[in-house]
Amino acid sequence: MSQGSDESSKNESTSPAASEAQRQDSVHDPSAEEKSSDETPEYEPHPDEEEIRENVVGVLKTIFDPEIPVNIYDIGLIYSITVDKDSKAYIRMTLTSPMCPVAGTLPGEVEQKTSGALGVRESKVELVWDPPWGPDKMSEATRLQLNL
Repeated sequence: MSQGSDESSKNESTSPAASEAQRQDSVHDPSAEEKSSDETPEYEPHPDEEEIRENVVGVLKTIFDPEIPVNIYDIGLIYSITVDKDSKAYIRMTLTSPMCPVAGTLPGEVEQKTSGALGVRESKVELVWDPPWGPDKMSEATRLQLNL
């Protein structure tokens, strides 16, 4: 019995995933709590959070804004993506305006599609209006693509 717990503690301290999770804890948690403790749920990060997050970003890049011919990730509609230890993805996003023609459907589409990302068991999308979206939220490559 004690041998099993010795092995698991040995594995946790030497495993690359455990080291990465410890590194992400020290980098991610304090800033998330200080900046938006009431906006971002507290969670224990998934050991493979960065890899799963990249999978979610890949899915987000397949969803396009109907008014701007660019995916919603590159135009800056996604404010944050976190993945907890239970593989639940939390996505904070906005829209170009509250009057956006897909305001009633896009958050649901994002939630449904990102739930199917590799490593994600469930997605939860929070639609926020603060800070408001503006062209400054776009990636530089997107601004160049749109000649802005």
